[in-house]
Amino acid sequence: LAITYLLLHKSSSPSPEIKRDEPLTVAANTSAFTRSFSAMLNNYYQLSDAFVNWDTVAVRKNADNLALSVDSLRLNQLKGDTAVIETALNLAESIKGEIAGLNGETDIEQKRREFYMISDILYNLIRTVRYNGATVYHMECPAAFSDSSEAYWLSPSPRVVNPYLGKNHPRYKDQMLDYGQVNDSIHFAIAQ
Repeated sequence: LAITYLLLHKSSSPSPEIKRDEPLTVAANTSAFTRSFSAMLNNYYQLSDAFVNWDTVAVRKNADNLALSVDSLRLNQLKGDTAVIETALNLAESIKGEIAGLNGETDIEQKRREFYMISDILYNLIRTVRYNGATVYHMECPAAFSDSSEAYWLSPSPRVVNPYLGKNHPRYKDQMLDYGQVNDSIHFAIAQ
């Protein structure tokens, strides 16, 4: 009888609460950080426009401007856990590395491949820092490179203006400028 009581009593007692890891937190970013991030995005959008126009001189100039704005990011003003800040720093460094790769390429298709890498890393950076300055659209081109592989880019507008096919594609000219689709939209509202 005592054993039955102990077994019943033990099973009816509440189990110990499992301590779960706290999620990484990001508070509302400072206006200085948001301004610097917005400036960087504007430089990225100008780089995208240079690809749309098949203008390699403008690609180089805007890639250099983007690198400068990445260097000027006010990551010291980023509000968040140290893991969030370290991730943001690493992503920013990766973007600068890809810009150097883009500037080192001579072929426009290879430059576009580097642009795709920059876009991918920047997309992750936006989500890491929870940028809330404006909506950013994550766009997809299903046939960016030799009509066989997809690539993504970021846009301030849901309107498709494809930097991978652009206005002066050797085969399509400007007929594929609007080829692609919105894959995602990102805007982190400030929690009250």
